[in-house]
Amino acid sequence: MIAIGSDHGGFELKEEIKKKLIQEGYEVKDFGTYSPESVDYPDIAKPVCMSILNGECEKGILICGTGIGISIAANKIHGIRAALCGDCFSARMAKEHNDANVIALGGRVLGPGLAWEIVKTWLGVKFQGGRHQTRVDKIHLLEQE
Repeated sequence: MIAIGSDHGGFELKEEIKKKLIQEGYEVKDFGTYSPESVDYPDIAKPVCMSILNGECEKGILICGTGIGISIAANKIHGIRAALCGDCFSARMAKEHNDANVIALGGRVLGPGLAWEIVKTWLGVKFQGGRHQTRVDKIHLLEQE
């Protein structure tokens, strides 16, 4: 299952991405927001990330106006590797090299077409392990300091 959430700045893009995911056969859990009314992005990032850590969801997609704030909030949660992506190459590398379990997008930065291509790319690749696992392990060590 894929967790998805956004603040008000990412609400419209979240709805578009959620619709595409469902059309492609993905199971999706929407953690809000459920309208364009103002909400604080940390309040959305936390439940999305916790659903990944507790095993309810496999991956997460977070969206705010730029993707910056919500990715910063997500990365404060131990065990989350959130990557802000604005292009397909970054999305591929986020998964293949960094094993990103969350992708962040900017609802006021990306159009729905490019955003969907980024999500499809990220979902369609796997972590390569090997020398990259060593680096991800070092990220885990940083969390423990």
